[in-house]
Amino acid sequence: YASKEMTLIWSPQKKFSTWRRLWVALATAEKELGLNITQQQIDQMASKVDSINFAFAEVKEKEFRHDVMSHVHAFGHQCPDAAADYPSGRDELLHHRQLRADPAQGESGVGVETAAATDLYSLLASVADQHKALPTLGFTHYQPAQLTTVGKRVSLWLQDFVMDFHCVLQLYTDLPFRGVKGTTGTQASFLDLFQGDHSKVKALEARVTQLMGFSKPIAVSGQTYTRKIDWQVVAALSGISQSAHKMCTDIRLLANLKEVEEPFGKNQIGSSAMAYKRNPMRSERVCSIARFVMSLSANCAQTHAVQWFERTLDDSANRRLVLAEAFLGTDCVLNVAANIIDGIQVWPQVIRKHIMAELPFMATENILMNAVKAGGDRQILHEAIREHSMEAGRRVKVEGADNDLLERIAKDDKFAAVHSQLSSLTDPAQFIGRCPLQVDEFLSEEVRPLLQNHSGMLVGRAVAELNV
Repeated sequence: YASKEMTLIWSPQKKFSTWRRLWVALATAEKELGLNITQQQIDQMASKVDSINFAFAEVKEKEFRHDVMSHVHAFGHQCPDAAADYPSGRDELLHHRQLRADPAQGESGVGVETAAATDLYSLLASVADQHKALPTLGFTHYQPAQLTTVGKRVSLWLQDFVMDFHCVLQLYTDLPFRGVKGTTGTQASFLDLFQGDHSKVKALEARVTQLMGFSKPIAVSGQTYTRKIDWQVVAALSGISQSAHKMCTDIRLLANLKEVEEPFGKNQIGSSAMAYKRNPMRSERVCSIARFVMSLSANCAQTHAVQWFERTLDDSANRRLVLAEAFLGTDCVLNVAANIIDGIQVWPQVIRKHIMAELPFMATENILMNAVKAGGDRQILHEAIREHSMEAGRRVKVEGADNDLLERIAKDDKFAAVHSQLSSLTDPAQFIGRCPLQVDEFLSEEVRPLLQNHSGMLVGRAVAELNV
């Protein structure tokens, strides 16, 4: 379900090539700071970054029962000059693995999610603007309430996503690199390499951080960076999934009312048993995967909480699943949601029919006030409206008839003074308050500046083909 970009980030090829990039960055920085490393050794390592000998690594993993060491030896097998003559030989290569690739993969993943999100936001902004003045029934407790507009409802969905975007963007900006810390975070091995020169150890960490594209390393660590970072990342992804689930649940309910429907192909089959159906399968897919992603943040909280001292290994196998699945799941959620909004169908006549089934009751206060202003007796008019409303409601519920409240009022001479105004007094546009202006203000003040500032992230994957 996920995009090719996100799938690549969490692929074995990306993972192990990132490890190798880290090792090359470390060797480069150490050479710059005076260690006896040749450019030939670095060039040899750099030439093999993407040429991963998986078969050799697999053999070594069966021998060592250690995935990192199997890839250290696999890299060394391809780079004999570096493996043979590198300071401290293979032991020093082991220090390299303490950098690890997880933060780099996470940063790339957050970047792709942010790009996918801007596609969705742009589409939602367009739909909100297009339908900002189209009245529709509001619902509280899933019971008809005061009118809103289709565009205003879409702006509520978009607002949730905008909040998520700011959270993810801050995370993307602040995400630290694990840095050059050594086996328990003390940097003792690197201090030994530089013969006690603390300034060079600090310079090494700063340079490797820069080479890997991060703005800063984490200040302190044990053997790993704090697993609270994993929780923060997955919690942010959970937030996106929450927003998508809420939006797509609304779309599913509106599809039942036939007011709004997701895209439906000319030859698409909605149900294997009931040929007439148009099931909202895309929205259901979003809800299904979003619910899974939402569950993962609790897993990360547990992993962080149960780490002992500088590190225990009961995080490792868990994280290999949870981090990849959180990013892949969120990527799917964003892409399918964008696909839905890109082709969403709004049916104004159905919406109006539902409005007019409820609006007469909502309009009675306006009718009453205008009739009183025209000289009518409030108590007499109030009782008349009550009686007409009760009878109209009875017919709707008992007989399944249409709401005829307005017809009753139009035939009642007690309301003769406002008979000519009934059409304007029950115009749905008179009941939407500031909805169109609220949408305009929200889009101009919050959404369009965000999209403009991050226009380079718009990648146009909204109409991607969906696989069942």
